[in-house]
Amino acid sequence: MKILKILLIVILVVAGCKKKDPPVPPEATLLVFPNKSSECTVGNDINATTREVDFKWQKANNTETYELRVTNINTNTTQTISTPALSARLPLEKGAPFSWFVISKNSMVAGQVSSATWLFYNAGSETTYPPFPAEIIAPTIGASIFKDINNEVTLEWSGSDVDNDIEGFEIYFDTTSPPVTLLAGPSIGATEQKASVTANTVYYWRVVTEDKEGNTSDSGVFDFRVY
Repeated sequence: MKILKILLIVILVVAGCKKKDPPVPPEATLLVFPNKSSECTVGNDINATTREVDFKWQKANNTETYELRVTNINTNTTQTISTPALSARLPLEKGAPFSWFVISKNSMVAGQVSSATWLFYNAGSETTYPPFPAEIIAPTIGASIFKDINNEVTLEWSGSDVDNDIEGFEIYFDTTSPPVTLLAGPSIGATEQKASVTANTVYYWRVVTEDKEGNTSDSGVFDFRVY
């Protein structure tokens, strides 16, 4: 009987000393609405210049709260709201372009993960819109990359437009910021461009998108280092 008690104590001690599994980090959510690269016409009008827009996303595993971040691309101002729900509502300027994404959070872990970033226009009185700023794919901002055997790197981007009337892209590339040397463009349909580079040098580049009505948008300046 005494031996059984000792064995039971040993089992309890071993079980109590067993390490707990580490907390699982949250997963990225999938965005639902407003739709990507669209004109959002749904919402509650507050006044002549402002409309409330409902944002929706899918449930993400291991997530306690979601942080919605919506940025007015014209003014570069960001509105943020945290919620455990799968939707949130924000007042936005009519006729302006916005970017938005959602961060998944879990209080048990320090890390957090972001969704994809979507762009949209909050509908106003406009009947046509400038193209969205080009999305830089590679090299990303602050990247360090190697040149190829031809001493070149490949610049990649993508473009979108509510009116689907992009005329082309102008690529500016330089060793100073902002870049003012026109590398290529406008070129309809092109979404990549070779650029000659020198090792151990920082380069700056940006993409200007133009539509058939002469409207333009600027990606902003991105930099990368060549090794």
